[in-house]
Amino acid sequence: MDDRRRWRALAVALVATFMTLIDVSIVNVALPSIQDALHASDAGVQWILSGYALTFGLMLVPAGRVGDARSRRAVFMFGLAAFTVASALCGIAPTIELLIVARLVQGAAGGILTPQVSGLIQQQFQGAERGRAFGVLGSVVGVATAVGPLLGGLLIEVADWRWIFYVNVPVGLIALPLARRLLPEPIYGEQKGLDPVGVTLLGVGVVCLMLPFLQEQAWEGPYKWLLLPLGAAVLWVFVAWERRVESPLVDLTLFRLRSYALGSLLGLVYFAGFTAIFFIFTVYLQSGLSYTALQAGVAVTPFALGSAIAAFVGGRLVARYGRALIVFGLVVVCAGLLASWLAVELVPGHSAAYATALPLLVAGLGSGLVIAPNQTLALAQVPFQQGGTAGGVLQTGQRMGNAVGIAAVGSAFFAAVARDHGDFAAAFRFSLLVVLVFVLGALVVALVDLRLGARERAH
Repeated sequence: MDDRRRWRALAVALVATFMTLIDVSIVNVALPSIQDALHASDAGVQWILSGYALTFGLMLVPAGRVGDARSRRAVFMFGLAAFTVASALCGIAPTIELLIVARLVQGAAGGILTPQVSGLIQQQFQGAERGRAFGVLGSVVGVATAVGPLLGGLLIEVADWRWIFYVNVPVGLIALPLARRLLPEPIYGEQKGLDPVGVTLLGVGVVCLMLPFLQEQAWEGPYKWLLLPLGAAVLWVFVAWERRVESPLVDLTLFRLRSYALGSLLGLVYFAGFTAIFFIFTVYLQSGLSYTALQAGVAVTPFALGSAIAAFVGGRLVARYGRALIVFGLVVVCAGLLASWLAVELVPGHSAAYATALPLLVAGLGSGLVIAPNQTLALAQVPFQQGGTAGGVLQTGQRMGNAVGIAAVGSAFFAAVARDHGDFAAAFRFSLLVVLVFVLGALVVALVDLRLGARERAH
């Protein structure tokens, strides 16, 4: 495939990625409108978010495996078509129950097409050029995060909440024929069975681990946490099965690669921290300071735009600086978070969004030097024939970190609101420290990887 066609194929894949990402951030600001329109309970509204995240995470690894073994183009197009149809069903849903079902399908479709993108990059790009491709992917993540709340707030003001789903339909209809024409013909890996036992065990384990965190606010009582040891036990059985079966779902020897094992761990820990920032900040602005959905969307834009810019730059620098670039990015994120904490301490009133704009921009710039470079380095030694599966495992860890982080940081936030008698500024500062703990954990992982890499080079 010539150079121009490769980048055009990547552009089509990134359009679909943009759709799946924006459908998370755009829905966040629409939840109050959906709840009012469909007379939904708090638990029902929670499932609009958690159901999408759950089915998305469930499909990543098996879909990546199918794409590796069969045809990434065919699996990508199937996922894109299903996502487009599910978006239309979300838009026309007359009840909260039907909306939840459509969101479950939409999440599954997003999980089907997403690992094909990392597999495509692994297949089509090499060396420093692969880093640039992942950098562009990181920029798309940042732009989608920035545009989602803005577009959601704007559509709600000029139309209604249903248009946050309808907007995906024309994009999907345009992208499908382009994907058929531009995505590469399949390069088949070794034809293996699809390991239905492994798929089932992994699915049950992931559900047991993610569900208590995704339903932390809606599912009252302590019994939900019993799913965690059950999930750990099921995943232990999954690992034992994968070691014995002839055609495993996941090649566990991938975790012997230091870059992949530590990169996956770093992604899990970092996503537990950084994705929670948007959640607590928008709740603080809307519930504590009476910002509108559109105003809150504007306020979180500096972080997202900083991340988009730095991801593009980081993709070009990662081949030269390696893991040191990620260490630097994490230090910058920590500095931005501490500055945000100080800004809210000094300016706790309605001008908090102005005071935090520069600190959040700094944190976003640091974040852009973490996510895309880490994905590049984590997958650097993975054969392209396993790119979809390896990317699926990496992103499943990120989704699990996301669920854990939002539950932990959200619990800290709401507990502080209750303890401090509705002081949302104090609650935001307290929960920001919890975010900082996760980011510092990711920094420790990055430093260990950097040290081990230096030791290997010395020998």
